[in-house]
Amino acid sequence: MSTATTGQRSTRKTQIGFVSSRSGDKSIKVTIAYKTPHPLYQKVVNRQTVLHVHDEKNETKVGDKVEVMETRPISRLKRWRVVSVLQKAITAVGTAITESDVAAAVPTKTTKTETSAPAATPKA
Repeated sequence: MSTATTGQRSTRKTQIGFVSSRSGDKSIKVTIAYKTPHPLYQKVVNRQTVLHVHDEKNETKVGDKVEVMETRPISRLKRWRVVSVLQKAITAVGTAITESDVAAAVPTKTTKTETSAPAATPKA
């Protein structure tokens, strides 16, 4: 039979990665990039792992650096949950621009005035 535990849990895996997608309510994808040598040629190859993560508070945005922890299955793919947001993504505030703003900022092609080179003197 199974033995009762005294409230001790084994340590769970934690990973640090970047939010690459917000797929739905309380769901995100976290990309964890790492480098590993090629088995035959020993060249360093960039690899990445994508985790489906549960974000209970909907506090993350694309580009945030987050710490995730392994947990029980929450859905068909989600086996990880957000522990903390380590660094927020830098996002610029979007402002609408008009056609006249673009026209004022972009230099236009100007025509050359009648400035010709001095005429060559004929050789005698």
